[in-house]
Amino acid sequence: MPKANKNTEVRNNWTLNEIQEIYNRPLLDLIFDAAIIHRQNKAYSEVQVSSLISIKTGGCKEDCAYCPQAARYSTGVDVEPLMTVEKVKARAEVAKANGASRLCMGAAWREVRDNKDFDRVLDMVSEVNEMGLEVCCTLGMLTYEQAEKLKAAGCFAYNHNIDTSSENYGNIITTRTFDDRINTLNNVRKAKLSVCCGGIVGLGETDDDRVKMLHTLSTMEQHPDSVPINRLVPVEGTPLAKNEQTPIDEMLRMIATARIIMPKSIVRLSAGRNEMSIAEQALCFMAGANSIFAGEKLLTTPNPDFDTDMQMFKLLGLTARKPFKDRVSMQETAALA
Repeated sequence: MPKANKNTEVRNNWTLNEIQEIYNRPLLDLIFDAAIIHRQNKAYSEVQVSSLISIKTGGCKEDCAYCPQAARYSTGVDVEPLMTVEKVKARAEVAKANGASRLCMGAAWREVRDNKDFDRVLDMVSEVNEMGLEVCCTLGMLTYEQAEKLKAAGCFAYNHNIDTSSENYGNIITTRTFDDRINTLNNVRKAKLSVCCGGIVGLGETDDDRVKMLHTLSTMEQHPDSVPINRLVPVEGTPLAKNEQTPIDEMLRMIATARIIMPKSIVRLSAGRNEMSIAEQALCFMAGANSIFAGEKLLTTPNPDFDTDMQMFKLLGLTARKPFKDRVSMQETAALA
């Protein structure tokens, strides 16, 4: 059985069998092992608080089977145009006042286009960055040149999830390929943006698919800086509307395995948290989750509000991570060298 990582060891050569062995450990042993690794590599009681807003909602041309924003599904989500810079700034101010250190801006686009809408997004990025918040964007596929423009405007991170295993991908999305996803991630990394990449549990995938997804993430040349683990929120009108909610033990296995094989990454407890009790969330933090989305909505689906989360933080002894912490730590290290 693979041994627990030491705090200096980051591996990019995990095998499927090794990850499978970790994933299938007795649950309490798995959580215990992940908790040790978490404490070796992170301030275990510190949690990054991010706020996610939909800057352009609905009307997407993609056919992602889980997504209420796809134009081809009737989900009751109204199509809304790209927000103004002023509205985004106002939302960012509320998020910052409530303890968020990162603002994630999502647009229901298949890909970024070089037009006035993208220019407006660049203005949004610049304005929010000036407020002292980390800026993350999730805008669909983008080129290296577009990633460079985001970086120059002050974007800190880019989110582009692989969603599931490469083998299962075609069962969930047909309007773009798994390789398209990887290509965008390569462009993001080449532009020196922080990479945010994870997946969704509850799409109808097998345990093998989950392990293969984690294998893809953990064998990248560099692990993603942030790894969101989303629990599907079934939405009426989408092809996956009747999927059953993923049990908490399966979420714990994903979070703990991600923590063990990617010890330096931020592991985000993302969509589906609204249906979890405080005790269930506490187990997720113990298993290695150290980031959440706070605020009443995640794009178009319900989420706990800031006050509820701050009460939970107080109960569990958690603290909110400061923005740009890794960047500050790197600068301090360089200054001492």
